[in-house]
Amino acid sequence: MFYFFEKTSHGADIAAFEKSTRYLDEGAFVKSGQNKSELVRQHFIHHTESQDIQSFLNFSTDYVTQRWPTAAGAGSGAGAGAIGAHRQSRASLQRVTSHWSVPSIMSTIELATRASLDLNSSENHVADQDQDLDLDRRIEHQLEPTDRGPAAWRLLCIAFVFEALLWGLPLSFGVFQNHYSKQSEFAGNRYIAVVGTVASGISYLGAPFVIPLIKRYQRYQRAMIYFGWALCIVGIVLASFCSAVETLILTQGVAYGVGFLIFYYPILSMVNEFWITRRGMAYGLLCSSSGASGAAMPFLIQVLLDRYGYKTTLRVIAVALFVLTGPLIPFLGGRLPYSAQVASSRPDWAFLRNPLFWTYTVSNVAQGLGYFFPSLYLPSYVTSLGLDTKYGALLLAVMSVAQVLGQFTFGVLSDRNVSLGLLTAVSTVTSGVAALTLWGFATSLPLLVVFALVYGFFAAGYTAMWARMSTAVTSDAITMPLVFGLFNFGKGIGNVLAGPISSNLLFRETSVGSYGADKYMPLIVFTGCSMIFGSVTLALRHLRILIK
Repeated sequence: MFYFFEKTSHGADIAAFEKSTRYLDEGAFVKSGQNKSELVRQHFIHHTESQDIQSFLNFSTDYVTQRWPTAAGAGSGAGAGAIGAHRQSRASLQRVTSHWSVPSIMSTIELATRASLDLNSSENHVADQDQDLDLDRRIEHQLEPTDRGPAAWRLLCIAFVFEALLWGLPLSFGVFQNHYSKQSEFAGNRYIAVVGTVASGISYLGAPFVIPLIKRYQRYQRAMIYFGWALCIVGIVLASFCSAVETLILTQGVAYGVGFLIFYYPILSMVNEFWITRRGMAYGLLCSSSGASGAAMPFLIQVLLDRYGYKTTLRVIAVALFVLTGPLIPFLGGRLPYSAQVASSRPDWAFLRNPLFWTYTVSNVAQGLGYFFPSLYLPSYVTSLGLDTKYGALLLAVMSVAQVLGQFTFGVLSDRNVSLGLLTAVSTVTSGVAALTLWGFATSLPLLVVFALVYGFFAAGYTAMWARMSTAVTSDAITMPLVFGLFNFGKGIGNVLAGPISSNLLFRETSVGSYGADKYMPLIVFTGCSMIFGSVTLALRHLRILIK
């Protein structure tokens, strides 16, 4: 039962414990066919939220005795022997709990559990020997350690590559947008920005829908990765044949976004299995990957667009993604064995009555409404100032480097229990003020570089705190991924609306020397106010608590 026990930062790994429950149902303690997974799961969650292993073990002996009385009375004292061996395991464990080492605890309990299985009566021995042999073989399966080890780091590195390349592309769309606006096929169409916002927005909006499917059909995660990855590449290839904005939206936008949605979240689910207590760091590193690629990708795309045009550029990108990421897919895999049955557990929707969830949601949507405009319009803004287009790519690269540092820093700080309210306030207020001042008054490249550094560092750090926000809203391990998906959905609303909003804000003529070059003034003000409003909602909540 305890072999698959695992301490997480906020309760239990439900999939692992369901596995242990099935082993218990097949072992010496239980001979009935009744499914006890739900009851055991509830008991496990309740007694591990305190993060006190000893209280859990003290209770578990009585729990086993009361829940499965047939084990206590099975022929020739088998039940008594089983419970006695269980108490032995508790005593053995007592000697090592002061150091809290999961692998060593597992080894101690494994030996005690096997000892209890050997105490079956002789009359049941023949009937149960095949079952016990199978049980022993399964127990011998050693899970990889969490938060460390070659397997955990290998998976995180592969996930880093996938996000860097496939998520870095839509985040570099500002370069494509500037190029498309100069082509005769697309010139004058104010909905070009929708291509980029749809590609990235779908991955956010679809999160709360695809995450439950991944949990339900874990066995098909790798198939989902292959399908989504292929759809991304096909979408790019099809976009190279487009000559209208509408078809670009369907291919480079919708097809690419849906493909990314399908392949990315299974990878994220695997990351969650390996990274638990250091998940904030892992998320920060993962989120920063697109920033790392963004330091080079805009330059590369700009060179290809200037030399070969968008059609050849898109085909080159498709081939590069196929070659660089395809061979890595076979190495992707989770830490826990796949469940042979569909998980019966359901999320606890009580978090919808938690005011903190709605506070974070409003803040997240507000931040998402303004977040994407600088990466979309800095290249165009540079051109409007009369500067060379290569400086637009330079600014995106500078912002990407800052994003790497910001997301990793905020992720690590969230792991170290720095106040979440303080971190989100610093992120949103600083980036909002930077947009209103540094971007608004910028008439030269140096000030725009400073803006890209400040905005990239502080604005990008916000998403690295979603994991911590999720655990602050609910401690239920089943519900946490759903809350995380809803935070993605909230930002996706802002992402998708960014295109239509910007097309209606850019109605002025360019006037170099004016605030925001006059044409971009409404866009800059909207960006700054949206970011700052993201912190106002948090401040109002804390003020309300103080008043009470």
